Amino acid sequence: MGIKELEAEIKKLDLRERAALAKLIVESLDELSEEEIEALWAEEAERRLDELEQELVSEIPAEEALRRARAAIL
Repeated sequence: MGIKELEAEIKKLDLRERAALAKLIVESLDELSEEEIEALWAEEAERRLDELEQELVSEIPAEEALRRARAAIL
C-alpha cells in the first residue's frame, strides 16, 4: 500500500482512531537511535537544499515562516 492509499484509509478513521494512530507513529519515532535521527535530518536538509538549488521552492524569512506556522495552528 502506498502513501496515497494509506492516507485515504486514515481519513476514513474517526477522530479518536486518527489520534491514537498519530500517537503510535510519534512514539515509533522515539525508537530511532541518535545516529538514525541525525541521518534522517541530514537527508531532509539535502532534500531541501536540492529543492532550493533547482528553484522548486523559494526562501522566505524566518519571521514569515514562524508567522505562517503560528497562523496554521491557532
